[in-house]
Amino acid sequence: MKLEGFPQLVSLQEGTRVVIRPMELEDGEAVFEFFGALPEEDRQYLRNDVTSRDWLERFVRSIDYDTVIPVVAEHEGTVVGNATLYRSRHGWTKHVAEIRIAVARPFQHKGLGTALGRVLVRHAIGLGLEKMIVHVVENQIAAKRALEKLGFRDEAVLKGHVKDIHGIKRNLLVMSNDVSHLWEAMAELVADYSPTIGG
Repeated sequence: MKLEGFPQLVSLQEGTRVVIRPMELEDGEAVFEFFGALPEEDRQYLRNDVTSRDWLERFVRSIDYDTVIPVVAEHEGTVVGNATLYRSRHGWTKHVAEIRIAVARPFQHKGLGTALGRVLVRHAIGLGLEKMIVHVVENQIAAKRALEKLGFRDEAVLKGHVKDIHGIKRNLLVMSNDVSHLWEAMAELVADYSPTIGG
Protein backbone atom coordinates (compact mmCIF):
# COMPACT_ATOMS: atom_id res chain seq x y z
CA MET A 1 0.00 0.00 0.00
CA LYS A 2 1.25 3.48 -0.89
CA LEU A 3 0.54 6.31 1.53
CA GLU A 4 -0.80 9.37 -0.26
CA GLY A 5 -0.49 13.04 0.64
CA PHE A 6 3.08 13.05 1.93
CA PRO A 7 5.31 14.70 2.86
CA GLN A 8 3.36 17.25 4.90
CA LEU A 9 4.79 20.50 6.23
CA VAL A 10 3.35 21.39 9.64
CA SER A 11 3.74 24.65 11.55
CA LEU A 12 3.78 24.08 15.29
CA GLN A 13 3.31 26.58 18.07
CA GLU A 14 5.94 29.33 18.14
CA GLY A 15 6.38 28.88 14.38
CA THR A 16 8.54 25.74 14.45
CA ARG A 17 8.11 23.77 11.24
CA VAL A 18 8.41 20.01 10.86
CA VAL A 19 7.93 17.58 8.00
CA ILE A 20 5.74 14.54 8.57
CA ARG A 21 6.17 11.59 6.23
CA PRO A 22 5.92 7.78 6.22
CA MET A 23 8.76 5.96 7.92
CA GLU A 24 10.90 3.93 5.52
CA LEU A 25 13.30 1.06 6.07
CA GLU A 26 16.24 3.45 5.73
CA ASP A 27 14.96 5.46 8.72
CA GLY A 28 15.61 2.65 11.17
CA GLU A 29 18.81 4.06 12.64
CA ALA A 30 17.44 7.60 12.90
CA VAL A 31 14.32 6.35 14.67
CA PHE A 32 16.47 4.24 17.00
CA GLU A 33 18.49 7.35 17.91
CA PHE A 34 15.27 9.30 18.45
CA PHE A 35 13.91 6.76 20.92
CA GLY A 36 17.29 6.40 22.61
CA ALA A 37 17.42 10.16 23.22
CA LEU A 38 14.06 10.20 25.00
CA PRO A 39 14.38 10.71 28.76
CA GLU A 40 13.85 7.56 30.80
CA GLU A 41 10.68 8.99 32.31
CA ASP A 42 9.23 9.28 28.78
CA ARG A 43 10.40 5.85 27.64
CA GLN A 44 8.73 4.20 30.62
CA TYR A 45 5.36 4.86 29.01
CA LEU A 46 6.29 2.99 25.83
CA ARG A 47 5.17 -0.60 25.50
CA ASN A 48 8.46 -1.94 24.14
CA ASP A 49 12.13 -1.57 25.06
CA VAL A 50 12.95 0.92 22.33
CA THR A 51 16.63 0.94 23.30
CA SER A 52 16.98 -2.68 22.14
CA ARG A 53 18.43 -3.45 18.71
CA ASP A 54 16.24 -6.55 18.59
CA TRP A 55 13.17 -4.35 18.97
CA LEU A 56 14.41 -2.06 16.18
CA GLU A 57 14.88 -4.95 13.77
CA ARG A 58 11.41 -6.34 14.53
CA PHE A 59 9.82 -2.93 14.19
CA VAL A 60 11.48 -2.15 10.85
CA ARG A 61 10.58 -5.58 9.47
CA SER A 62 6.94 -5.06 10.48
CA ILE A 63 6.48 -1.99 8.28
CA ASP A 64 4.09 -2.76 5.44
CA TYR A 65 1.79 0.33 5.29
CA ASP A 66 -1.17 -2.05 5.47
CA THR A 67 -1.22 -3.32 9.05
CA VAL A 68 1.65 -1.39 10.68
CA ILE A 69 1.81 2.20 9.46
CA PRO A 70 4.50 4.38 11.07
CA VAL A 71 5.18 8.03 10.29
CA VAL A 72 8.03 10.25 11.43
CA ALA A 73 8.30 13.97 12.06
CA GLU A 74 11.57 15.62 11.07
CA HIS A 75 13.05 19.00 11.97
CA GLU A 76 16.14 20.04 10.05
CA GLY A 77 16.81 16.43 9.10
CA THR A 78 16.45 14.99 12.62
CA VAL A 79 13.60 12.72 13.70
CA VAL A 80 11.69 14.46 16.50
CA GLY A 81 8.50 12.40 16.55
CA ASN A 82 7.14 8.99 15.69
CA ALA A 83 3.57 7.75 15.44
CA THR A 84 2.31 4.34 14.41
CA LEU A 85 -1.09 2.92 13.54
CA TYR A 86 -1.63 -0.80 14.14
CA ARG A 87 -4.52 -2.70 12.60
CA SER A 88 -5.57 -6.29 11.99
CA ARG A 89 -6.87 -7.40 8.61
CA HIS A 90 -8.74 -10.35 10.11
CA GLY A 91 -10.66 -11.33 13.23
CA TRP A 92 -13.16 -9.62 15.46
CA THR A 93 -11.16 -6.38 15.82
CA LYS A 94 -10.42 -5.78 12.15
CA HIS A 95 -12.53 -2.60 12.35
CA VAL A 96 -10.33 -1.21 15.15
CA ALA A 97 -6.92 0.48 15.02
CA GLU A 98 -4.52 1.29 17.84
CA ILE A 99 -2.23 4.31 17.72
CA ARG A 100 1.02 5.04 19.54
CA ILE A 101 2.79 8.42 19.56
CA ALA A 102 6.15 9.59 20.89
CA VAL A 103 7.57 13.12 20.73
CA ALA A 104 11.06 14.43 21.57
CA ARG A 105 11.12 16.48 24.77
CA PRO A 106 11.99 19.84 23.09
CA PHE A 107 8.96 19.43 20.80
CA GLN A 108 6.42 18.50 23.45
CA HIS A 109 3.64 20.97 24.30
CA LYS A 110 3.93 22.53 20.82
CA GLY A 111 1.18 20.62 19.05
CA LEU A 112 3.34 17.95 17.43
CA GLY A 113 1.60 15.07 19.20
CA THR A 114 -1.75 16.38 18.00
CA ALA A 115 -0.44 16.80 14.45
CA LEU A 116 0.90 13.24 14.37
CA GLY A 117 -2.35 11.92 15.79
CA ARG A 118 -4.33 13.77 13.16
CA VAL A 119 -2.26 12.19 10.38
CA LEU A 120 -3.05 8.71 11.71
CA VAL A 121 -6.72 9.55 12.18
CA ARG A 122 -7.02 10.66 8.57
CA HIS A 123 -5.33 7.49 7.42
CA ALA A 124 -7.68 5.38 9.54
CA ILE A 125 -10.64 7.08 7.94
CA GLY A 126 -9.20 6.37 4.50
CA LEU A 127 -8.85 2.70 5.41
CA GLY A 128 -12.50 2.50 6.39
CA LEU A 129 -11.75 1.74 10.03
CA GLU A 130 -14.56 2.35 12.50
CA LYS A 131 -12.83 2.82 15.83
CA MET A 132 -9.46 3.91 17.19
CA ILE A 133 -8.00 3.26 20.63
CA VAL A 134 -4.95 4.48 22.51
CA HIS A 135 -3.49 3.65 25.92
CA VAL A 136 -2.46 6.54 28.17
CA VAL A 137 -1.06 6.45 31.70
CA GLU A 138 -3.14 8.60 34.04
CA ASN A 139 -0.39 11.18 34.65
CA GLN A 140 0.30 11.79 30.94
CA ILE A 141 -1.77 14.95 31.10
CA ALA A 142 -0.45 16.62 27.94
CA ALA A 143 -0.90 13.47 25.87
CA LYS A 144 -4.43 13.05 27.15
CA ARG A 145 -5.32 16.64 26.23
CA ALA A 146 -3.90 16.22 22.73
CA LEU A 147 -6.01 13.12 22.21
CA GLU A 148 -9.11 14.84 23.55
CA LYS A 149 -8.62 17.52 20.89
CA LEU A 150 -8.97 14.73 18.34
CA GLY A 151 -12.21 13.58 19.90
CA PHE A 152 -10.89 10.70 22.01
CA ARG A 153 -12.61 10.02 25.33
CA ASP A 154 -11.95 7.73 28.29
CA GLU A 155 -13.51 4.34 27.75
CA ALA A 156 -11.94 2.21 30.47
CA VAL A 157 -9.55 2.43 33.40
CA LEU A 158 -7.21 -0.43 34.28
CA LYS A 159 -6.40 0.10 37.95
CA GLY A 160 -2.72 -0.14 38.92
CA HIS A 161 -1.91 -1.64 35.53
CA VAL A 162 1.52 -0.03 35.02
CA LYS A 163 4.47 0.94 37.22
CA ASP A 164 6.50 4.11 36.76
CA ILE A 165 10.29 4.35 37.14
CA HIS A 166 9.84 4.84 40.89
CA GLY A 167 7.86 1.61 41.21
CA ILE A 168 4.58 3.43 41.79
CA LYS A 169 1.53 1.75 40.29
CA ARG A 170 -0.46 3.92 37.92
CA ASN A 171 -3.83 3.54 36.28
CA LEU A 172 -3.86 2.91 32.53
CA LEU A 173 -6.56 4.72 30.59
CA VAL A 174 -8.04 3.24 27.44
CA MET A 175 -9.22 6.12 25.26
CA SER A 176 -11.25 5.61 22.13
CA ASN A 177 -13.30 7.31 19.48
CA ASP A 178 -15.54 6.19 16.69
CA VAL A 179 -13.88 7.26 13.46
CA SER A 180 -17.23 8.44 12.14
CA HIS A 181 -17.14 11.24 14.73
CA LEU A 182 -13.54 12.29 14.17
CA TRP A 183 -14.00 14.50 11.12
CA GLU A 184 -15.88 17.07 13.18
CA ALA A 185 -13.11 17.27 15.76
CA MET A 186 -10.42 17.38 13.10
CA ALA A 187 -12.10 20.20 11.19
CA GLU A 188 -11.33 22.49 14.11
CA LEU A 189 -7.63 21.61 14.03
CA VAL A 190 -6.58 22.20 10.43
CA ALA A 191 -5.41 25.78 10.91
CA ASP A 192 -1.79 24.85 11.67
CA TYR A 193 -1.38 22.71 8.55
CA SER A 194 0.57 24.05 5.59
CA PRO A 195 0.37 22.75 1.99
CA THR A 196 1.99 19.47 1.10
CA ILE A 197 5.65 19.63 0.11
CA GLY A 198 6.61 18.19 -3.24
CA GLY A 199 2.95 17.68 -4.24
